[in-house]
Amino acid sequence: MEILLIVIMLFLLFVGYPLIVPLIVAPLFLLLTTMPNVEPFIIIQQLVAGVSPFVLLAVPMFMLAADIMCAGQTSKRLLDLVQAFVGHISGGLAITTAATCTIFGAISGSTQATVVAVGKPMYERLRDFKYKDKDSLSLIISSAIIALLIPPSTCMIMYGVVTGTSVGDLFIAGVIPGFLILVIFSLYSYFSAKKRNLPKLKKTTKEERKIALKRAIAPLGFPIIIFVGIYSGIFSPTEASAISVFYAFVLEFFIFKSIKLKDIKGILLSTAVITSAIFILLGAGQVFSWVLSYAKIPEAITSTLLGGAPSVLRILITTTVFFFVGCMFVDSLVVIIVLAPIFFPIAVQAGIDPVHLGIIVTLQAAIGSVTPPFGCNIFTACVVFNKKFTEVISGLKPYILLLIICTILITIFPKLSLILLEVTK
Repeated sequence: MEILLIVIMLFLLFVGYPLIVPLIVAPLFLLLTTMPNVEPFIIIQQLVAGVSPFVLLAVPMFMLAADIMCAGQTSKRLLDLVQAFVGHISGGLAITTAATCTIFGAISGSTQATVVAVGKPMYERLRDFKYKDKDSLSLIISSAIIALLIPPSTCMIMYGVVTGTSVGDLFIAGVIPGFLILVIFSLYSYFSAKKRNLPKLKKTTKEERKIALKRAIAPLGFPIIIFVGIYSGIFSPTEASAISVFYAFVLEFFIFKSIKLKDIKGILLSTAVITSAIFILLGAGQVFSWVLSYAKIPEAITSTLLGGAPSVLRILITTTVFFFVGCMFVDSLVVIIVLAPIFFPIAVQAGIDPVHLGIIVTLQAAIGSVTPPFGCNIFTACVVFNKKFTEVISGLKPYILLLIICTILITIFPKLSLILLEVTK
């Protein structure tokens, strides 16, 4: 049965249908031919159920906040702040890029928005200081993925919806893994720049740093509001997303005056287009997931792959490999919808913390966004920087290797994901 499902999907993808078609047609064909007791209208119910969870409201809200900031001055002020403190050391500009992506990710939760908002101004600065194109592009798109580990994160929200895991707990658990990636990228940038003897920026004065900090105080309010607000119980992750939109609008429209009323329509349209595409895929993914569960395909797959009583390490490795490969080819949100119901039950049964598993899954989604052939950050960079696909991916190898090392560390040492959660409870 599962072989038939895969064959139909691959055929439809091969002949050129968009992903939503095989996600619906393949399970519908299976339902009509092998499940005579199930009414076809269940497909409509599942399409609606896929986009019904209240917490999904946070996805378009955080995207809208990111779009507002991309059109404004937030990213530039953050860049200037980080550069003022680390720009003078070896690899300072590269470290500035990675650190600013982390901070902006804590505001937007979107890797693609981070590529645009941070990548566009940093690309020219990196080129001016003798960084090769392939190094600059790979650094930008790889650093942008930290946005998925640092709250707010659309992938964490989706994982929470599918598995019932607390989104708030996932948000707090992602902080240390996110900063771990930042530290590893920064060390690599430092030693790489030192080895190639790349030029450094002039060290800024205390007064210049004070000015940069003053200009960036308001943007830095975003992560504080989200983090403190959620974990103090003042508001939920969904409410935090709405507050982020309000804060972004007030900041860019009234305080920085960087966007005007005429810009609002374009910003809203951009958010609506992306949200529509995501939610259509979410509905289709729910149909696929439901048919898989009803046909007991997850049990068949896990018993074949994992055997009767698999070890915790074997479950984690198998789960990681499947999500890693899946996110290379398909949108990470769809992969979470399809694969989480397969591996989550057996992982929890084996005693794996669902939050720890969620961080591993989110990290694979992040890696998938920069991994050929279909990483979304790669295509975003192609458009933003007007570069060929091969140019964008040519310098990715060291960063993917570093991300794999991070995956191994987080898998072997669950405390990296859970310690902050334990401290706050």
